[in-house]
Amino acid sequence: MIRVAIADDHQLVRAGFRALLNSEPDIEVVVEASGGHELLRALATQPVDVALLDIRMPDGDGLWTTEQIAADPALTHVRVVIVTTFELDEYVARAIRAGASGFLVKDTEPVDLIRAVRVVAEGEALLSPSVTRRLLERAADGLKDAPAARALAGLTEREAEVLALVAQGLTNEEIAARLFISPLTAKTHVSRIMQKLHARDRVQLVVLAYEAGIIRPGWNAG
Repeated sequence: MIRVAIADDHQLVRAGFRALLNSEPDIEVVVEASGGHELLRALATQPVDVALLDIRMPDGDGLWTTEQIAADPALTHVRVVIVTTFELDEYVARAIRAGASGFLVKDTEPVDLIRAVRVVAEGEALLSPSVTRRLLERAADGLKDAPAARALAGLTEREAEVLALVAQGLTNEEIAARLFISPLTAKTHVSRIMQKLHARDRVQLVVLAYEAGIIRPGWNAG
């Protein structure tokens, strides 16, 4: 069962998300909060797999709350999906920086929200179709302030190649097809890369790839 927390200062939004997610046999909403401080207090006692956070909340906004979750060793298992009406580049960059594993706008189709919860719970990363590569690439300029190139020095040539494909948004199956390897081998490469780079998920791998210049906005391998 995937345990979900919802933090949004609008009760109607929380009720809608709760009804939608609780209708699924493998998902249960176990925490609701109107702000970040309330959510963090609840997470201290209630295990949660995925947290859906609004960006703008009066009592601890979603970006601040994401940073607190990512910095707490006791909450390393919690995956954050930012859900907001504000589809702005700066929010995408800051959410990714803060440690979010997914980013959705509130006009997302219900089926996509459910899929996002499942995908992120499995340790993958999810960006709304309207936020994907275009916004990530445009936000990349704001993500180039870390010595990522040194961090990537320990990767093998094959791992660097896999990382570049991850940064293009390819799934394990697509990476396998591109490199003529099995999906299991592709998954193993991605897992090893995440371990070497101490990345929480694929979103952070994408950030590192842009920071290190392995892939640049608009670049696409043939």
